[in-house]
Amino acid sequence: MSIDFISLFTAALVAACAPIIARAVPRGLVPETVILLLAGALLGPHMAGAIQVTDSITMLSELGLAFLFLLAGYEINPKSLSGTQGKKGLASWAVSIVLAFAAVYFLTDLSITDIDGIAVAIALTTTALGALMPILKERKLSDTPVGECILAFGTWGEVCPVLAMALLLTTRTTWQTLLILALFAGLCVIMAVVPSRARKAGHTVYRFLAARRNTTSQTLVRVTVVMLIGLVTVSAVFDLDIVLGAFAAGFVLRYVIPEGDHELESKLEAIGYGFLIPVFFVVSGAKIDLAGVGARPVLLVGFIVMLLLIRAVPIVVALSVGRGKSELSMHNRVTVALYCTTALPIIVAVTSLATKAGAMSQDTAGVLVAAGAITVFLMPLLASLTYRVVDAKPIEAVQEIAQHPSDIRSILHEHLELERMMARQEIAARMATKARAEAGKDVAWEDVAFALQRQSRRKRAMDEMLDFARREYAAHENELHELGAKAALTREEAAERTAQAAKAFAAHLKDGNWEEERRIAERAVREYRRHMRELGHAAHHEDDGK
Repeated sequence: MSIDFISLFTAALVAACAPIIARAVPRGLVPETVILLLAGALLGPHMAGAIQVTDSITMLSELGLAFLFLLAGYEINPKSLSGTQGKKGLASWAVSIVLAFAAVYFLTDLSITDIDGIAVAIALTTTALGALMPILKERKLSDTPVGECILAFGTWGEVCPVLAMALLLTTRTTWQTLLILALFAGLCVIMAVVPSRARKAGHTVYRFLAARRNTTSQTLVRVTVVMLIGLVTVSAVFDLDIVLGAFAAGFVLRYVIPEGDHELESKLEAIGYGFLIPVFFVVSGAKIDLAGVGARPVLLVGFIVMLLLIRAVPIVVALSVGRGKSELSMHNRVTVALYCTTALPIIVAVTSLATKAGAMSQDTAGVLVAAGAITVFLMPLLASLTYRVVDAKPIEAVQEIAQHPSDIRSILHEHLELERMMARQEIAARMATKARAEAGKDVAWEDVAFALQRQSRRKRAMDEMLDFARREYAAHENELHELGAKAALTREEAAERTAQAAKAFAAHLKDGNWEEERRIAERAVREYRRHMRELGHAAHHEDDGK
């Protein structure tokens, strides 16, 4: 028993320190999730030995996994799965699973009819949506068009592999498995419809639960936990992965309260993110043998590369064709694909099944799990770098340097300055989308975006970018009125800005540095227009959906 408490204390200590460490890392490049995984590996039984993966600790870890997917399922709007992006998400997963089986058949010694080959193929198509949720919240992506795409594609990348595991990695016949899945789906429908109707009808039981929600009884939290553990138990009894039960519980909860419940959400997040979910990540890290992973670097790197090719590429293609292809810019599509290539919980599940069946060695399973853990750090990092690289317009920079090699220094400076400005604008766009969603559709997106730019905590940084744009407006006065209308400026404000911009522009003419500033300003205006168009399109799309 003392070993359990020592392990739990160590995990809790790591969980408490992780936000501080993550905050200390410049630019927030390392998410808390990665710190928890790495600390678990360093303090686990394969290294320091401060954390032992006992049965009690494993149970807490499983509860953390269940809460993680309860909250992930609750975040998803079922309509998004049946919409354009949802259909593309399902199609991209179907392409990924075909590519995965082809890769296993042609590039490995594994058989696609044996458990080990099937397990690897499924692992290559997963998305660690549960692991992504904290990262998306940290980076304020949850309520943006990019975040919604990640949810739509990531949901299929989580649910489909679980269903594939149930069908392909089982000793039951196919019809038995399908019958069990149908019964499970029927149970979920009953658990969703009955409470929903009782709530709408104002049933006595619902009134009682609602009346005692903020007392020591915490009735709604207790009922939610009963539903979660009930569906997880059903999954375990029928040899389905508990992720399926937890995910289903999240869907059921969203169906019962489609408009959301801030109080209940806060309490569930406090239980999950405050205690159980960090324990899950620390324990997942503790299961990784770093020495064993280091002994097989080719397998580690090869698996990550195959994940990129098999999972990320079909997503980029799906977002670039058909309806809605213009909703996201190319670097946003790449960002969605990279986030959806993170993979961990399902890899743990499929490798566990394969090792229990004796079809996969523990060393190989450990390397695959380590590769999944690395993607939780690597893919969000690459996604954040994508913005910086694309916003700097490297292709344009190369073309300009080829034409004017003597100006290489100033050209590089211009493009780096552009990247910094667009990073600030991206923050404003995310804040505007979120604020508009909270304020309701009566608030014009232009007003929200402009107000946030003026009231931002990074006001000086925003003003820098807008100052460049104002100089360009003065140089092209005809464009001022068009752009001023887009920014919801009154005539008086537009006139005042024209005068200010004219002064600034004249000063730069005297300094002789105006050409470089003008080129930067031109790019800033183009990119500003593009961002505002995307934001406006997203807002218009949201209004249509409502």
